[in-house]
Amino acid sequence: MVEGSMTQGAGQGPAMRTDTLRDFRVPVTEPALYAVSTSTGLPGETPVYGEYPAYYEDGTPNTPPQPGYPPQAPAQRPAVPQQPAVPQQPAVPQQPAGPQQPAQQPSYPRTRLHPHADVEPAHASAQGPDEEEPEGYTPTYRDLPVIGRGAVGGPGDTVQVQYVPQEQAAGPGPLYVVGDVHGYLDELVTELHAQGLIDAERRWSAGNARLWFLGDFTDRGPDGIGVIDLVMRLSAEAAAAGGYCKALMGNHELLLIGAKRFGDTPVVSGAGTATFQAAWLLNGGQRTDMERLQDVHLQWMSRLDAAVLEEGHLLLHSDTTAYLDYGDSIEDVNDTIHELLNRGDADITWDLFRKFTKRFAFRDEGTGPAAVRELLDTYGGSRVVHGHSPIPYLLGEVGTEDGDESRGPEAVDGPHVYAEGLAIAMDGGVTMAGKLLVVQLPLSD
Repeated sequence: MVEGSMTQGAGQGPAMRTDTLRDFRVPVTEPALYAVSTSTGLPGETPVYGEYPAYYEDGTPNTPPQPGYPPQAPAQRPAVPQQPAVPQQPAVPQQPAGPQQPAQQPSYPRTRLHPHADVEPAHASAQGPDEEEPEGYTPTYRDLPVIGRGAVGGPGDTVQVQYVPQEQAAGPGPLYVVGDVHGYLDELVTELHAQGLIDAERRWSAGNARLWFLGDFTDRGPDGIGVIDLVMRLSAEAAAAGGYCKALMGNHELLLIGAKRFGDTPVVSGAGTATFQAAWLLNGGQRTDMERLQDVHLQWMSRLDAAVLEEGHLLLHSDTTAYLDYGDSIEDVNDTIHELLNRGDADITWDLFRKFTKRFAFRDEGTGPAAVRELLDTYGGSRVVHGHSPIPYLLGEVGTEDGDESRGPEAVDGPHVYAEGLAIAMDGGVTMAGKLLVVQLPLSD
């Protein structure tokens, strides 16, 4: 039996490839242009715009950040002098381990809170791709309700498994993509099992299949760390079976990394003081996730690529053209983002988070197709596949511009193909009574 290892990024590439780093197109010393609102939500305060706003069902805003959180990481222990090598004793054969029993999963409430239907930010309906946001825009407004506040997600230990490699088939297997999960572990398990990718014990059962997650594993839902642990374990199991399970970096990965690394450290902003801690809490950060977050999770997230090309599909997290700011090839984009993250600079990390929080670049009928073509012409492929923006928002079913509050999101039963067929949206809106999407590419449309 081979024990699946997850300490090297779970099948992801190295943190950075400095020997191939190209000329940056992003001014890394440029200060972030927008700020996080750290207001208390008292009457009379000016509202701040963000990803896509929402309220609790009774109309009250989310709870403001609490001081002194997240807890500080423990100080590193001093190095211990190594003892002289001792001759090793002959290894004693161990009895083969029996099959592991799946961990008992907590029962989470299925209720989701619906966003207010008439509070879509003005920047979301802009007529051009990624046009300048209104003054005071910030990507850290209370965008969607926090789900499962107080739910216990279980122990924070990363999952270690023993896995028997499956018989490997020749050639690559079928290609699957997964939309935004946002902590909904039970829904993810259900969809992966329905597609035959995992078995009843949550182990990889798809042989040489290829599986890509489009990012945003945590926040809003009850068990983001459980989602990351599952994806890391499946990465090891899929590799042993001749396939692979990989993931892209979403804006919520950048947010969680920043909240853990920088906490209450102020970041440079042109409209006030911002902190990652405040942004994380305002965007659905779950305290149980922060308590269970380990270095291995941070290392894995920081090594994720931002873009990849698979069989003519340009896979991205965000429906934005901001990727063009980081390089003229996929390799350049990934190298640049890894290098910027590895600087450990709060302002630079904040700027990354801000840019990949932009959305709706492909939605406008007039300018959207051209924005998609610019990405495809630069990076290759015939279609962009992305998450980030929930399909109900792209369809105008939530946050309608005409202020019709009676309209709610209709059932999402699959991906949304738009922008003259050049873009496929994969965020089914699991946080807003939608569906967590796991689909096989190419689509049969």
